[in-house]
Amino acid sequence: MKLVPLGDRVVLKALEAETTTASGIVIPGKEKEKPQQAEVIAVGPGGMVDGKEVKMEVAVGDQVIYSKYAGTSVKIDDDTEYTIVRQNDILAIIK
Repeated sequence: MKLVPLGDRVVLKALEAETTTASGIVIPGKEKEKPQQAEVIAVGPGGMVDGKEVKMEVAVGDQVIYSKYAGTSVKIDDDTEYTIVRQNDILAIIK
């Protein structure tokens, strides 16, 4: 199955969060925060959204930082979890 986002939506796959801190402390699984860094898997076409022209500024393969509580999480066939967000929920592209 393939996700194809509509309008100004973007499909993200979360990057793995680090399990140890810089000082070497191991973080237990349930204590970790939801990661805010993700890879762009699919990008919608943009166009007219809410009466405004939206140009898509992210591309497939970009690594991005997105708002903590943004989007909708979905699981597809192989139990991979994806998050679908609006482009304006993406805060930055990691270069």
